[in-house]
Amino acid sequence: MKVLALNGSPRKGWNTEILLKHALEGAASQGADTELIHLYDLNFKGCISCFACKLKGGKSYGKCAYQDELTPVLEKAAEADAIILGSPVYLGAATGEMRSFLERFVFPFLVYDLNYSSLFPKKIPTGFIYTMNVDEKRLKDMGYEQHFGNTQMALARTFGSSESLLVTDTYQFSDYSKYVVTSFNPVEKAKRKEEVFPIDCSKAFDMGVRFAGGKSDGVN
Repeated sequence: MKVLALNGSPRKGWNTEILLKHALEGAASQGADTELIHLYDLNFKGCISCFACKLKGGKSYGKCAYQDELTPVLEKAAEADAIILGSPVYLGAATGEMRSFLERFVFPFLVYDLNYSSLFPKKIPTGFIYTMNVDEKRLKDMGYEQHFGNTQMALARTFGSSESLLVTDTYQFSDYSKYVVTSFNPVEKAKRKEEVFPIDCSKAFDMGVRFAGGKSDGVN
């Protein structure tokens, strides 16, 4: 069992990477081989709409033809038995790096037939861990859940199942006094980091445990 995690955050050692590492620890506790890849370490583009992945009889049918530093990562992802994605939320969505990865990884498996079938050769669990500054109320008021749900459905349709972990009201700065962030209460942020973030880490760990067993609690 190989569980692959992809970090779509430019910040190492912070919320998103911490959660992904807990997820991989959960998978490793069940005997899975694990790997974490930082997308921001790579130089790559999103989909360039060449449609080589859709060309009848083409040598790149069903896979991304564009060659850059993401190419070996796409190959690893295609061979994984479970995939866990992680990204902070920028302007209501995953980071550009994560979106570019999804374009290059998911789209080639999507068939433009009447059923929008998937060319992915097996069914694997996929998960998406989102981290964000907004609290649960603002998440709902701003319509984030619809976007997250659309991505979850696309992953489930392509790979078999998917689930999301929404980690809200995260601690963003080591020293809030240095930044113009008056919309946030640093004392409350610190308290939530101490009391709630460990629970989120436990949920990520549990996701890894489930995935190592080939299971998901999400959309099928």
